[in-house]
Amino acid sequence: MNLGLTSATGLVVASMIGSGVFSTSGFLLADLGSPWFVLLAWAVGGVQAALGALCYGSLARRIPESGGEYCFLSRTLHPAAGYVAGWISLLVGFTAPLAAAAFAFGKYAQPWLGHVSPAFSGSILILLFAVIHAIEVRRGAQVQNWAVLINVALIVVFVALAFVQLKPYTVETYSEFSVSAFGISLVWISFSYSGWNAAVYIGGEVRDPKQNLPRSLLLGTTCVTILYLALNAVFVFSAPLTELSGQLEVGRIAARAIGGSILEEAVSGIIALVLISSASSLVMAGPRVSAKMAMDGYLPAWLNVADGPPRAAIALQAALAVILLWTSSFEALLTYIGFTLGISTAVTVVALLVLRHREGKSLRIPGFPVVPWLFLCGVVAMTAFAVVQKPVECLVGFGTILAGLIAWLFNRRAFCKND
Repeated sequence: MNLGLTSATGLVVASMIGSGVFSTSGFLLADLGSPWFVLLAWAVGGVQAALGALCYGSLARRIPESGGEYCFLSRTLHPAAGYVAGWISLLVGFTAPLAAAAFAFGKYAQPWLGHVSPAFSGSILILLFAVIHAIEVRRGAQVQNWAVLINVALIVVFVALAFVQLKPYTVETYSEFSVSAFGISLVWISFSYSGWNAAVYIGGEVRDPKQNLPRSLLLGTTCVTILYLALNAVFVFSAPLTELSGQLEVGRIAARAIGGSILEEAVSGIIALVLISSASSLVMAGPRVSAKMAMDGYLPAWLNVADGPPRAAIALQAALAVILLWTSSFEALLTYIGFTLGISTAVTVVALLVLRHREGKSLRIPGFPVVPWLFLCGVVAMTAFAVVQKPVECLVGFGTILAGLIAWLFNRRAFCKND
């Protein structure tokens, strides 16, 4: 066990801060019609993530092992549930977002890299971090910690400089509050907050996991929520709503309005660094799931590792991510990621309630029963909005879950034959 509270918290922060926070608020403004409603949505999203962190912290304290949802559900509900959760984590939670983050980095860095293909520069980024995290756990964590520190420091500096130049005329509202629009906004925001559970995937490599895992989840989520609120306040109050509404590159627009082209380029650089850190965190955490599944006999034995970083699993994830990077489109995929992962986290919290029923008060859950039930209600509401508004992406998500169940049945038959 080589990682302390700082490294575990850094992983949570790096996993949460991605491209979503820099590209979502323009669309939220178009739907909600008020910067205050946008900030309220980001605050509610942060509360939802914090509720999830409290629930996962209780599970991590009870089951302090690597593997995340796969490990939790296998130990509490059924191996099939754990297998499907691991399947989702491997394919939806890590590999596809890694490819997307690498592609986004390539797009943002393209003017500085001689206009090479984003897929090419993204592939280099994936392979670079695969090598770094395969060398040594501690060395990979040190790179991760420094990347997180630099990212947060740069964002804080930008926010501090921007706050003194915010324009009061943008506080006007041109739309009544709409529950349905607010619900859809939370679906978008949930993608930006995904990653609040990142530390549980490396739980077996954290020192004193019963203490440090729950603390890292809540501390990282709280820090990112505060940072998101401050950053989005700058975005939505930096320019007239007509300039920001419906725009993808709201960070670039805000920076240009505040400090001209120089600040615009600087903010683009910050976004590129954030994406680098996000890619690093995904390479660091994702392979631990497949390695844990291999240890339990549900994936090929060569993915297992007795000690040190899971190099074979890192290589597998990197290879899959590079393939996706060169062959797939990610716009619809990113929507489907949030929907599918939401179902996985909800089932995991249900498993926590089942475990609480079995073990009673000996399993401590902060704010029980309000905290887990509030989280579940939030996920159910967002899932319902997603099904209504984005049925195709949701259908693909359900197909992924079904494919995981089919894969489980084939694995189970194979194990029965071997026995």
